[in-house]
Formats: sequence, C-alpha cells, structure tokens
Amino acid sequence: MAGVCDRAPNFLSPSEDQAQGPALGTAVALNCTAWVVSGSQCPQPPVQWLKDGLPLGNGSHYSLHEDFWVSANSSKVLVSSVLVINLTSAEDYGAFTCSVRNMSSPSFTLWKAGPAGHLAAVLASFLVLLVLLLAALLYIKCRLNVLLWYQDTYGEVEMNDGKLYDAYVSYSDCPEDRKFVNFILKPQLERRRGYKLFLDDRDLLPRAEPSADLLVNLSRCRRLIVVLSDAFLGRAWCSQSFREGLCRLLELTRKPIFITFEGQRREPTHPALRLLRQHRHLVTLLLWRPGSVTPSSEFWKELQLALPRKVQYRPVEGDPQTRLQDDKDPMLIVRGRVGQGLGLEPELDPDPEGDLGVRGPVFGEPPAPLHTSGVLMGEGRGSDVDVSDLGSRNYSARTDFYCLVSEDDV
Repeated sequence: MAGVCDRAPNFLSPSEDQAQGPALGTAVALNCTAWVVSGSQCPQPPVQWLKDGLPLGNGSHYSLHEDFWVSANSSKVLVSSVLVINLTSAEDYGAFTCSVRNMSSPSFTLWKAGPAGHLAAVLASFLVLLVLLLAALLYIKCRLNVLLWYQDTYGEVEMNDGKLYDAYVSYSDCPEDRKFVNFILKPQLERRRGYKLFLDDRDLLPRAEPSADLLVNLSRCRRLIVVLSDAFLGRAWCSQSFREGLCRLLELTRKPIFITFEGQRREPTHPALRLLRQHRHLVTLLLWRPGSVTPSSEFWKELQLALPRKVQYRPVEGDPQTRLQDDKDPMLIVRGRVGQGLGLEPELDPDPEGDLGVRGPVFGEPPAPLHTSGVLMGEGRGSDVDVSDLGSRNYSARTDFYCLVSEDDV
C-alpha cells in the first residue's frame, strides 16, 4: 500500500511551462490541478507552492484555495490548488511551481512587463507614411503612362465611323498661333504620333448659328482642338457669346479639347476661361507650360489621352518581284522620269508646303494654283508664313521651336 501512495501525480494544469508578463499592481491566479492515486491507507495528498525553488511563505499578498474530489471507486483523488498573487512589488515576480507528494509541476514564470513603449508604434507609422508617399509619387509619375498603356491596349478603337480626320484644330489667324500649330502641334501629332489633323484658322462660331461648312468639317473629325491664345480670346464673341457657342460645340463634338497658355497676358478671369474651369467635366482643358515643348512632357500625354486611340498595323510588304527590281514598277513611273533619278513633278505634289500648308475648305472652289500660295518649287521661295522671328517668340513658354523636328522628320 505504501507503493501505491508514492506514485507520481498526473498534473493536468499546468501541463507545460508557462510564462506571463502581468503589470505591476495587478493580481494573477495560478491553477495547479493533478490526479493523485489514492487508497484506503493513503493520507490526503498535500499541495505545496514553491517560488524560485523555495517554499512560499505566508504573506498578505498571497491567497490559496484548495479543493479535493474523490473518484467513484476511491482509487483517485483530484487535487486543485489556486494561488492568487497580488503583484505589489518587483519581488513578487519569479518562477512558481506546485509540489504534490514531493513531485513538482511545470513552472509558472512571472516577469515584470515594462511600460508600454511607443517606439514600435512610431516606426510602424513612419513606415506606413513612407509607403503612402512612395505610392503617391508613383501615381504622380506613372499615372499618365499607365493610362496611355491601358488606352493603347484596351481603349475604344474608333474606326469605320466615316471620319476622315482625328482632330479639327481651330486657332486664330495670327502669326504666333500659326507658328504654334504648324511648327509644334502638327509635327508632334501627325509625324510622331500618327494622327491626321484638319487645320482651320477661321472663326469657330462667329455667328449665332454655325455655318454649314463648319458643320461638315466637324462631322468629319473625331475630336475638336481649340487653341485659346490671347488672339483667340480677343475676339468679341469669346466675351459675349462664348457660353452659347460652348453649348453648341458640346452638341456637335465629343468632349472638345481647349489648349491655354501659362502666363497669358489676358486676365485669368476671362469669361471664356472661367466658364471652361467651371465645366471641366465636359471639356478637356490643357495648359501649355515652358516645359511642355519636350515630346515626353505631360502635356502631350494628356493630349494623347484625349485623342482617339491609334492602332498600329504592320506595313504590308510589296510584291517580291518588284522588290527585286528595286521597286522600279512601270506603274509607279511618272512621265518616264523615275528611271533618271528624278522625283514627281512639283505640280503633282498635293501638299508642297508640308507642315506650313494652310488647307482650304473641304468643299467649295478648287485650290488656287501653286504660284499664288507663295511656294514655287522651281524658284525655291519660302512660304507665306513669316518664320523670321520663330526663334525669338516664346508664347511665354519656350524660345526654341525646332526641337520637335528631328533629322528623321526632315
């Protein structure tokens, strides 16, 4: 019977070593529960608590609650002892174990938790702020590129819609605006980006009702670009009836594009500019800045987003036999002069003025002879546009307008 009474208890709590960090001034309860083999001759198993390997003495900040339950056949006894510790000082922390029949349970380790530090929270906040700043910078720098990629990949393809031009460009018939359109806007959009423009330097809506010619021209273009320079805003109808004209434009074309210039001499409170700012959701308002002349500037990206999506096609290869003959196809020879290395006749060139060509009305009288346009191929004379001050004008933006024309363009 003595051997039965000496059997080791089976500890249910704690089943393994535990560590806790309660704050100073709080109370913590440690529960020690074990099954103990019992018999008729075995005394009631005592429970003793140890702190750091030493018996726990009596103290006002300790309280102990013990209970015993005997099994139905009186072969086992469930011993439960709960130690409540009031942590009033640093000496109350340590390693606590309970001992039953000289067998110690797994330990309860109480360690003093220091004051809550704010360093981790500050570092986490700083990291989140840094991530947000990086995301904002990436959004600012890459937003237009991502939108252009999405437009080129998944954008609406405006084809087979009966339109002949991608954009109708309306501007004032003054030297500065003509230079801006012919030397900057047109080369960048037509040569570098593949758009087809219709240029018109006449009044866009000079009268109460749009003319039939204007309606026909706008109907043949997918977009409308208006160059709002000082000369354009100086027109009387821009100050008096711009609201009515804008309402008609919104009915005739899809979200018109207006180009304004930074540092314009006119007051920014011009009725037309103020009206466009109030209706930004109906129009596309672009600002030409000093750095906008660069082909990779945000101005051209925003303008391209407002224009139709351009679809790139693979060039169709010619007849292999023609390529072997250096493209000397008899059908391509004009007046038998190609063989002598001469080009087309000057009078057969539909646009001899190139980017400086001022296109006439779509319908109406045939164009005037070439000698009246100020360009004679034989004599090598210049166009009727005075480009002598091209390097000195800046539109309050740039002093060099040749940077957009590369050797490939020439």
